[in-house]
Amino acid sequence: MGTLITDTKLHDIAEKIKHGERLTIEDGLFLYETPDLLGVAQLANEVNAQKNGDNVYFIENMYINPTNVCEASCSFCGFKRKPGEEGAYTMDSDALLHYVQSRWNDNIREFHIVGGHNTEVPFDYYLDTIRTLKKHYPHVTVKAYTGAEIEFFSRLAGISMKEVLQELIKAGLDTMPGGGAEILTERYREKMSPDKASTDQWLEAHEIAHGLGLKTHATMLYGSIESKEERLIHMDRVRQLQDKTGGYMVFIPLAMQPRSVNASLKRRTSAFDDMRTLAISRLMLDNFDHIKAYWINIGVQLTQMALTFGSDDIHGTLIEERISHSVGALTSQGITRDELIYLIKSANKVPVERDTFYNIIKTY
Repeated sequence: MGTLITDTKLHDIAEKIKHGERLTIEDGLFLYETPDLLGVAQLANEVNAQKNGDNVYFIENMYINPTNVCEASCSFCGFKRKPGEEGAYTMDSDALLHYVQSRWNDNIREFHIVGGHNTEVPFDYYLDTIRTLKKHYPHVTVKAYTGAEIEFFSRLAGISMKEVLQELIKAGLDTMPGGGAEILTERYREKMSPDKASTDQWLEAHEIAHGLGLKTHATMLYGSIESKEERLIHMDRVRQLQDKTGGYMVFIPLAMQPRSVNASLKRRTSAFDDMRTLAISRLMLDNFDHIKAYWINIGVQLTQMALTFGSDDIHGTLIEERISHSVGALTSQGITRDELIYLIKSANKVPVERDTFYNIIKTY
């Protein structure tokens, strides 16, 4: 390890990694501060190669937002609407099925469902969304409702989070997405998402899900008011829960999107920060198999670069993503399977189509 490393302090971290020692938050802060970005990348790339070889995973999935009506007031969100506000919508089962049918192709393996915290409908609405999809598309995995939504449903229905999850599983829930985590510190949440699940509640929702047999996803929304230390505290908190349950499949750092497509460069995360954060995620999260580069947020060309910065997953086709695009994402809303395969192959990696649970469907 470390032939190209120019910062000698990085050699100490390289030694720790080589001997399977866990990196501390202090180590993480050093990785954020060292000018030797390529040295950090090299370490992350080596760790990823040990875990995943040259495989890069993708999935054919469809993104569904059944409602954008939301009680919460998160300062980074451009998607939500208040009840009755212009542009507010809540799909009934007919509208939901029409949405899916009009975008359907036979390779889709996953529905990725996230919506607003809509108090205008009962908890049963959220159950019916899953039941409807499972009835008409029984072979498609339902990845639905963030940890923050689980906490919201608990308040909405007046039942525990465990009961919420048991009802969702009965309706056909297969896995939970990683959203709603934002940054898992209370200083951040009080300022940015005061109406949403606390740090402990978000982690508890995932811990309960893992206990009920669900594998789930973890995200981190970086690039606003959080400190580098808070990013690392966030990574450490999901790492600790992973030690306890082993229930997470993948970690997904998400770059904060500005309010407007026309926002200046200063309002966006830098390419250097995006690449460094992906690499540090790979090095800190020693008990996660996969680190995902989310092309929706960082663009397809940086996603390709991310494949040498410790990432082994580039997400999926999505068909039509709305949430990041409602706050100024510059990327297209969907991408074809051929484009994904090209993106991976031209980075000298092996494209592997997967299902939600990282079972291999086809290697290209």
